[in-house]
Amino acid sequence: MAHAAPSAAGFQDCRNIWVSTLEQLAESDPRIVAVVNDSIGSSKLNSFQKKFPDRIINVGIAEQVLVGVGAGLANGGRIPFVSAASCFLTGRALEQVKADIAYAGFNVKLVGQSSGIAYGELGATHHSIEDFAWLRPLTNLTVIVPADAWETAEAVKWAAGHEGPVYLRLSRMPVPDLGILNRAFRPGHAETVRQGDDLTIIACGTTVHLAAAAADRLKTGGIAARVLNFSTINPLDEAALHEAAATGAIVTVEEASIRGGLGGAVAEYTAAHKPVPVERVGFPGFLPTGSVEWLFREYGLTPEGIEAAARRALARKA
Repeated sequence: MAHAAPSAAGFQDCRNIWVSTLEQLAESDPRIVAVVNDSIGSSKLNSFQKKFPDRIINVGIAEQVLVGVGAGLANGGRIPFVSAASCFLTGRALEQVKADIAYAGFNVKLVGQSSGIAYGELGATHHSIEDFAWLRPLTNLTVIVPADAWETAEAVKWAAGHEGPVYLRLSRMPVPDLGILNRAFRPGHAETVRQGDDLTIIACGTTVHLAAAAADRLKTGGIAARVLNFSTINPLDEAALHEAAATGAIVTVEEASIRGGLGGAVAEYTAAHKPVPVERVGFPGFLPTGSVEWLFREYGLTPEGIEAAARRALARKA
């Protein structure tokens, strides 16, 4: 499976891109600081620490304190990038994210590392597949899920310049560049990866290139599938959703729970505004222990699995 080939040419670990971009920004903006929970290595911030030793704060394994410190720094005029494994950042410190960051409207950039099922065999305690469902209701928290290295760099730049709370969801699994020409990063707007009018595949993060591969497979059978990169989960691009529904069928793909995540958001919108068949590809709940590769295959997060979901959606199309 191409998704799980870290040595494949053109595949990049987006954590490397996030920290190199952060270092470039910090060179010219002394307000930028990093806050971690004993996660300098997994956050790839070793070089940042060497370059800016007085601009990184390690609170230890205390995620609630982590978020609170970030809020205090923002209140003092800094631009804190609060980085931790997304399962602990959004789960253990959810109350602080809600009250200290989102409700307060503080200018904190939360960076969820190793999201989804990137920790593989460590199991459900370390999987972060519920974060979309937890964070989407926080209305003023922008939730961004970059799909490749280019989008990761642009998202970090945008977050640094945006006044307000942001959650960046990053994976440790290498992904290829999407290879889209003349791209422009526009939070809150879907990006067209493939053109098509027979149905629409909506994906985010590490699954976008898989959705594109599924569309290429469908094309050989005469089916033109539109593929949209929904890198912004909150706010959703409702105009793009309306146009997607106009194709008559939708498939959603995400490295997250289908309950309350991207698939849930799309189903909510279509049920209320333009009912069409929606097939959701993702995870139904707690997962068995297994490798990333096995879990992706088992739950259909492959070009073949997405193609099968598309055919199911087409069979239900009115």
